[in-house]
Amino acid sequence: MTLAFLLALEIAARHYGQPGPITDQVQSLVFASKSGPLYGGMALMMVVLTWRQRFIAVGAALGIDAVFLLVRWAGDIRMDEGRFFGSGALWVMLGCAVIAVTRRTGEERALLLKGVGLGLLLVAGRKTGDTWLLITSKSRPTVLDQYVATADQALGNPSWLMGRLVEATSPFGPGLLHLVYGQLAVAAIVVALYQLRDVAVERRFPRHHLVRTFLAIGLLGPAVYMIFPVVGPVFAYGPGASGTGGVEWAAANLWPHTLPPITTPHPMPYDGITPRNCMPSLHTAWATAIFIHTRRGPRTLRYAGTFWLVATLTATLGFGYHYGTDLVAGVVFALTVETALRMLDRGWDRQGIQLIGYGTTVFVALLVSYRWLPMQMAAHPWVFGPLLVLLMISVIYGYLRAARLWDPAAAATPQLQPQPEPV
Repeated sequence: MTLAFLLALEIAARHYGQPGPITDQVQSLVFASKSGPLYGGMALMMVVLTWRQRFIAVGAALGIDAVFLLVRWAGDIRMDEGRFFGSGALWVMLGCAVIAVTRRTGEERALLLKGVGLGLLLVAGRKTGDTWLLITSKSRPTVLDQYVATADQALGNPSWLMGRLVEATSPFGPGLLHLVYGQLAVAAIVVALYQLRDVAVERRFPRHHLVRTFLAIGLLGPAVYMIFPVVGPVFAYGPGASGTGGVEWAAANLWPHTLPPITTPHPMPYDGITPRNCMPSLHTAWATAIFIHTRRGPRTLRYAGTFWLVATLTATLGFGYHYGTDLVAGVVFALTVETALRMLDRGWDRQGIQLIGYGTTVFVALLVSYRWLPMQMAAHPWVFGPLLVLLMISVIYGYLRAARLWDPAAAATPQLQPQPEPV
């Protein structure tokens, strides 16, 4: 099923003249690639290894990359910014897969293959996401930003407000927020490594961990992009992320200092380059998942998860990448996906099924209201604004109730710290 999905994306990408996720991953074996996803995948793979094996794997990966770098430098091969290392990590993961098949048996083989699969899934997920974004930009010539911006009036245009606040804190505020926004995947890997820290000792993976939720959100979210294409306020109503890219396509150069007028919305033509990746906000969904999965960690990890969620929400609005309505949909989307994955792991119970159905209903209702009731939402903000927030809170409340049922011991221990053994 996964292979069929990747093949479909490969065919779609080639239809638009670009390499797909399979081609991109094969090219990473030789050509310079982004090191972050590849070494992040290798880090996840190494949770199944002993410390000695980890040192050998890291040394081998760095050695292979050093050889590739020297060859590229000697051959005067052009390397894009940030694309110096990475191939070594991919070679090590594939080498571990070969070792598992040829040198391991039974549970040891299965565990090592699961580790390799986890690492390669992270790499494939990143490349799959890039392909999805390409497809949204090429296959959706018009965007629905006017509808979302009009509906966002019910929430008080938070992107415009936060955009001015972030601008006022320059240069420190924007620099920190850019770091948080751009390194969301790194934060997820850190949390996942904490959750998987005992795999090598226990010789098994935990029943549920962050990587599953992270990948599921990245897989399902772009499908909604295709249904509800939106580019974001900085593109549709401002200068674009680079300061120039969005001017000729923008409805008007309004963001963040001038609120958009309340007029009847229409689909708006936009360029064939900018991804339609706003509805729902997957950065919000991912940050919500990180927040959830840090609740059972040590205090430092919990504080970090809270900071990452708040900073990500601030960045998505403050940089004009998302509307407030995107964030509401992103939270509902994340909690619904997280619940479904927990049910797949623990077995289906009544409360979980009800929450999945309710979360799905709320998510669909949000999209329908943004598309067909934006004028009513803008005309009656004191009705629809609190209603949107209450719908999101109701899903959060439902998740908290279900979580107590799934893990009553955790709910009864607010600090979630390991308790001492009785003497």
